[in-house]
Amino acid sequence: MKTNIETHIAVAEATEQLNQHGYVVLERVLTPAMVERWREVLDELFAQEQGTPYEPGDGPSRPEDNEIEEFLSDSYSISSGELQRIMRRIRYTRDQNYDTPWPVGPREINKTFMHIPNLFDHDKSQYVRNLPVKTELTDRLVENPFILGLARHLLGDDCVLGDITATSIGPGSDGGAWHVDNPLTQMAEPLPDFPLGLQVAWMIDDFKPENGATRVVSGSHLTRRKPDWKRGSGTGELALSGPAGSVAIWLGGTWHRAGPNATDHPRRAIISFYQCSWIKPFSEYRSCVDPERAAQMSSTVRYLYGFSAYGLRRG
Repeated sequence: MKTNIETHIAVAEATEQLNQHGYVVLERVLTPAMVERWREVLDELFAQEQGTPYEPGDGPSRPEDNEIEEFLSDSYSISSGELQRIMRRIRYTRDQNYDTPWPVGPREINKTFMHIPNLFDHDKSQYVRNLPVKTELTDRLVENPFILGLARHLLGDDCVLGDITATSIGPGSDGGAWHVDNPLTQMAEPLPDFPLGLQVAWMIDDFKPENGATRVVSGSHLTRRKPDWKRGSGTGELALSGPAGSVAIWLGGTWHRAGPNATDHPRRAIISFYQCSWIKPFSEYRSCVDPERAAQMSSTVRYLYGFSAYGLRRG
C-alpha cells in the first residue's frame, strides 16, 4: 500500500512522462485474480453480444441517411450486417427524439451524438458498451486511487468519466485508424496545449506488438495537430506493451490506434476515458444503472457515472 507521499511522487512521475511523451505504462496494477475474473466476465459478454447484437428497434428513414451510411462505410471497417444495425439504431434514436435531425452532416456532428460500431474489423473485433450496467467490476476500476488521482491532477478534481468500454481486437485484424479523442476531433488546429481527456487501457491480456497492442506516436500531442495519416504504420509509432494486469495511459491528444493482431487469440482490454467536467460525455450511465445498486455505490463512483454531474432541472 502506497503512502500519500509515495502516491504523490508516483503521480508526479507519471505526469512528467505524459507531458513529455503523451503516454505511460504502469505494470501489474491489477492482481492476477482480478485479471482472471475480468476474463471470465468478458468471455461471457463478448460471446453473448456477438451472438445477439444490440437491436433496440428501428425508425423512419430520412433523406440524409444515405450520407450517414456513406460516412460510416468510409470511417470504419465494418460488415454490411453491422452497418445496417447501426443505421437502424440511428433511426430508432432519432425517432425516440421526436424525429429531430442533426443540423449538420455526419462528418461535422459531435461524435458523441453518433452511433458507432459494436462489431468492427469486419466482425473480427468487438466492443461491449454500457459496461457499468453489465458488471459491477467497473466500479473498482474507475475509482482506483492512483488512476483517479492522476486524472484529477491533470483534468481537475471535478473530472468525470466520459466512457468505459470493453474491447477485443480479434485475430487477423489489420489495426484501427489513427486518431485523437473527442472533443479534439471537433476542434480546429492548433489543438489546445492542455489536456482535455485521459485514456486508460486496462490490459486483460498481455499487450504485445504482434497481438494488437495500442500504438502511439510519442510526443505527437505536442504538435497540437491531428494525425497526418489514417491507416497503416505511422512515423515513430510504438506499441504500448505490458503483461496482463498492467495499465496503458495516454493523453487524448496523443495520436493512437489499435495495432494489428497477427496472432490466433484476441487482445482484450477495458478502456476508460476521463475528461474535463465541461465536456459532454460519450455515454450516459445515470439513467441505466439500477437504483438499488446506485444507492450502494460510493459517492465517487456515482459522480463519475454522472450522478450530480448534469444540468439541474429548473422549477
